[in-house]
Amino acid sequence: MSDGATLISEIQALLKESGLSAWLFFDFRGSDPIAYRILGLDPASHATRRWLYLIPAEGMPTKIVHRIEAGRLDALPGEKQVYLEWTALHEILAAALNGHTKVAMQYSPRNDVPYVSKVDGGMLELIRQSGVEVVTSADLVQQFECVWDAKRLQGHRRTANIITALVREAFELAVEQIRDQGHSDELAIQEFIMRRLAKEELETDFPPIVAVNQNAGNPHYGPEPAHHSSIQAESLLLIDLWARHIDAESVFADITWTAWMGSSVPPRVAEVFEVVRQARDTGVEFLNRRLARGHVVHGWEVDDAVRKVIQDKGYGENFIHRTGHNLGREVHGNGVNFDNLETHDNREVLPGVCCTIEPGIYLPDFGIRSEIDVFVKEDGVEVTTPPQEELISFSLD
Repeated sequence: MSDGATLISEIQALLKESGLSAWLFFDFRGSDPIAYRILGLDPASHATRRWLYLIPAEGMPTKIVHRIEAGRLDALPGEKQVYLEWTALHEILAAALNGHTKVAMQYSPRNDVPYVSKVDGGMLELIRQSGVEVVTSADLVQQFECVWDAKRLQGHRRTANIITALVREAFELAVEQIRDQGHSDELAIQEFIMRRLAKEELETDFPPIVAVNQNAGNPHYGPEPAHHSSIQAESLLLIDLWARHIDAESVFADITWTAWMGSSVPPRVAEVFEVVRQARDTGVEFLNRRLARGHVVHGWEVDDAVRKVIQDKGYGENFIHRTGHNLGREVHGNGVNFDNLETHDNREVLPGVCCTIEPGIYLPDFGIRSEIDVFVKEDGVEVTTPPQEELISFSLD
């Protein structure tokens, strides 16, 4: 994290470039975790009263804090304004906004991008009463939270290679157990992966998805001690695995692979895998083509391009989630998602962000998803995770 003065200079430069008067941060009892990360504040600190931090495109920031927590923003540059009564808060805020025309906040018109929509409607009403236009800070947030430096990209690549090798190990273990015992088990494979992650000094927020046959038809299925299935010969196994290094600044890698527990893949399974693979690769091709021409790309456009492949093959109703999500310190980061289904993500696909591309087809008896990660550059994308090019199959002899 930059020191306070450097951070303010960086934000002010971007505000001028974007034609914005200011960026206004608002929090009540931890309601905006994005603000804490960007401003370098401790999210675990005791904060029970409303605070605001106004960073103008030019000049000194303004800190608005309650008398009980008057030191809440002391780590940040700016002039402090302290309120006690709610009426004083309104007066101080109106004075701070005087002269500003267009102010960014963690808000999304129509809630199109709920991931950055942290300001409540009442506060928006209060700001607008001052004659200020409130615009979304979604792309500003991307710049300061989601653009990776070289160190993070390098760590991500390393993690991607480790978890790809680990998925292959997990498939091989399942096959070995089927050969030796006549079956394997979703929970046992999941526990094996968790042990291997710990050995590699990787961590995850939730155990990986290990799903066989009809369970793979549920995108968010996960085996649990009270509910898990046996993995038999001649079955489909899906593994979705995401992890980051235990280092404090590391970021996630996230992949999904599928394998057939047998030597002869059924034609219908092979067909569905091929449709999913084509859709995935279309996303990469779309991004490379548009970015190479210098075009601005929005998240919803990538989703449309990928989804069309699956729709044209007759499986549109079976692709029931967005095409991809942003990656960062969280596996679902606050940057652009490739989504025009669950949300209308109109954020720009910025150089330096990393996202998944993970189309899937989910049927009653099985499901297939193929997930890769792509790092965005000025003129195209780098596929940072080794892609699965064909459905893996194993001889059980």
